[in-house]
Amino acid sequence: MGARKRLRAEKLKEAKRVTAIAHLKDSNIAPRKMRLVADLIRGVEVNKALNILQHNAKEASTSLEKLLRSAIANWEQKNEGKSIEEETLVVKSIEVGGGAMLKRIQAAPQGRAHRIRKRSNHVTIIVDGAK
Repeated sequence: MGARKRLRAEKLKEAKRVTAIAHLKDSNIAPRKMRLVADLIRGVEVNKALNILQHNAKEASTSLEKLLRSAIANWEQKNEGKSIEEETLVVKSIEVGGGAMLKRIQAAPQGRAHRIRKRSNHVTIIVDGAK
């Protein structure tokens, strides 16, 4: 029983070594706008994803590009002996969730006030080395 558990633990450790995660918290872009850009790079090879983000005009693409570079650096840190040119890194998953909301008031006609919700988001990106 002990050898079987050890073997399973080694497989899990190897699977975790192949993947790298990066988080972006409290980005001041609305989650809906961030998801539009995130959908473009989901499941795409890393170099192609960086190219897509560099040539995209949306503001969200700059913060996602920086986050993707961070995930690549995390992968390189985990796999010191391996080269990024030899491996095929893929954006395995990218999740955009809602963050804290700033609530502001805007003046409206006849002495009324409207609520403005300034939304923020949290992004998690997982990069996987597929062979």
